[in-house]
Amino acid sequence: MTENGSTAVAGLSSEATHPIRTLDPAGPTDDLEWLDDAVGAARVVAIGESAHYNRESYQLRHRLLRHLVERHGFGAYAMESGFVEGWRADGWVRGGAGPAGPVLAGGLTSLMGLWTQMRAQLEWLREHNRTAAHPVGFYGVDLPGSNASLVPGVDAVVAYLRRADPGYEPDPAVRETAAAFGAPSAFAAPATIAAYVGLAPAVRDAVTAGLAELAARLAGRRLEYVRRTGAEDYARARRSLDLTVTLDTVARAMARGDRQTVMANRDAAIAETVEWILRRHDRVVLAAHNGHLQRVPGSMPGLPPFPTAGMHLADRLGDGYLIIGTTTGTGQTLNTGADFYGGTLFTELAAPEPGSLDALMAASGDEPFATDLRRLPAADAAAVRAASRQRFGSYYAELSPAEAYDVIVHLPRVTAADPDPEAVAASPGDVRAAFGDRPERSADQASTRREEAGGGAK
Repeated sequence: MTENGSTAVAGLSSEATHPIRTLDPAGPTDDLEWLDDAVGAARVVAIGESAHYNRESYQLRHRLLRHLVERHGFGAYAMESGFVEGWRADGWVRGGAGPAGPVLAGGLTSLMGLWTQMRAQLEWLREHNRTAAHPVGFYGVDLPGSNASLVPGVDAVVAYLRRADPGYEPDPAVRETAAAFGAPSAFAAPATIAAYVGLAPAVRDAVTAGLAELAARLAGRRLEYVRRTGAEDYARARRSLDLTVTLDTVARAMARGDRQTVMANRDAAIAETVEWILRRHDRVVLAAHNGHLQRVPGSMPGLPPFPTAGMHLADRLGDGYLIIGTTTGTGQTLNTGADFYGGTLFTELAAPEPGSLDALMAASGDEPFATDLRRLPAADAAAVRAASRQRFGSYYAELSPAEAYDVIVHLPRVTAADPDPEAVAASPGDVRAAFGDRPERSADQASTRREEAGGGAK
């Protein structure tokens, strides 16, 4: 019994746990043999996180990314961020001009880029690519406009058509209507959704019809457009439009209160984008929330189960898909309450509840460690099977860990990532306002934290 009278949780045996001695991406890698053993011939190694914007999750992904690139030849890093916007970040890590701040603010969506730990990843990719025989590409795999605004996707397609079909004039009403409910940032999502719901059904239908016309034009004139712009530019425009069309269907589903379709369509699109990347790279590191990557149906409070991107990828790739889920102990986690939009980004993370996967992992070690669920002693496998829930941020979802994941990495304590002053300064006004005095650290302080995390161009 514990001091408060509850039953103590028995942890996994030492045979089942592989200590992770550091989260420093530049640290020695002799503690990552478990990863070498797990990778095998996997074409996609997916690295999950329990909640967004945690410092330790960014560091873990950076460290594993670096190891997979340097040791196993992975050629692409794909993130839960907008596909359309991601081309800006890709250009920068391949040597494009300009400072990192605007790239972090505009080349990643949903606030994913506004942290010094994310800067460290992009800076490492840029330095690696400077001398690499085979540069590592950066890709977003998610819907554009922070999953709310059609504007980035429409703008990308119209810009392409100016080159591919200069005599063609797309209907300006599509862009004008999209701008009427365009979200400058993730903080504007509630207002964006409300604005879309307030549109007359005929206006919504006109936007949908306009996007369908653009899709038909790109499909029908493929040979002509490829001849003028090249196959890769054409393929990028087609994928951008496909995701924008998906976002339109998501918005229509949201307007009628069908959140299950919202999640199902979004996750299917994420999986299709990963497959798009696999046609260009042999092996991909994929970073996203556990709930998108798991091999079992996703669930959210008040929402029926829905097929996840991980289910689609596992169905298509089989053993070529390796999923590393994460669990957490205590610390800080993303605030999913309404006050998030007022700038309260994080909330305290209580100790995990008994019976959860997180509680089992927390009882198994006080430092980060990995557990390969496919190679467990019998008693440990039984303990994992007995854990029927996992914590995602501050809520719990029912799932079978052994069915959902191949490997688990446990992070005993997680903290808020460090806002990057340059990225925040380059962001829209509502982001700067929401962060308030959070980017109070000077550039020198931020640089010091990056060095501690193994970031920068090392």
